[in-house]
Amino acid sequence: MNPRPFIVAIDGPAGAGKSTAARRVASRLGFAMVDTGAIYRAVALAAARGSVAFDDDPRLAGILAAVEIHFAPSHEPGGGQRVLLGAEDVSVEIRTPPMSLGASAVSARPVVRAGLLDLQRRLALAPENEGAVLEGRDIGTVVFPGADVKFFLTATPDERARRRHAELQAKGDPSTYEQVLADQLRRDQADSSRAVAPLRPADDARVLDTSALPLDGVVDLIVAEVRARQAAVRAGRGGPG
Repeated sequence: MNPRPFIVAIDGPAGAGKSTAARRVASRLGFAMVDTGAIYRAVALAAARGSVAFDDDPRLAGILAAVEIHFAPSHEPGGGQRVLLGAEDVSVEIRTPPMSLGASAVSARPVVRAGLLDLQRRLALAPENEGAVLEGRDIGTVVFPGADVKFFLTATPDERARRRHAELQAKGDPSTYEQVLADQLRRDQADSSRAVAPLRPADDARVLDTSALPLDGVVDLIVAEVRARQAAVRAGRGGPG
């Protein structure tokens, strides 16, 4: 019987660098990448398009029963992945500030979290995967509490807002830094105070403050720890559960 894929959990608030770091870690290791935040954003987009309120549980359940969310390789140089809602590439549309807040809102609904839990696990545990990197807000605490390695990335609110504002400016978004910071603080409050799967580090997660740490340094730290853990597994000092 083959062991299950090696699972890397990367959690943290918006702007901490977890999405970019996770993509690069997955690329370096040859692992699958499961962007759970993109999954919730896609659900929020489907709800918004259907004029479904983000707290309308019965109608959200209907969306979950019908929605098809997939990841596909990017057409752009440098790799990455596209987020598909059905056959439509919604990679850009789900990254707007309204969809950030929408993702936070729908992710607080137990019906949504329960409905997407199996999808996240199936994407990660696909038999063709040697390993999988999952990034989000509750990977190490809820989705994969038995992950082989866990990280929680954080940074100061100002630094996280600065990064997000720079990303939006590069995409032509007119949001000001002040608006981005305010949206981020609202999402931080909502994510950390929700009753279901609140944002917090897992007890056994390594917490990395990325405020002054270059992205390459973050990736190097994570990759080194994953490889050390894999070596321990091969040496018989514990393995994937």
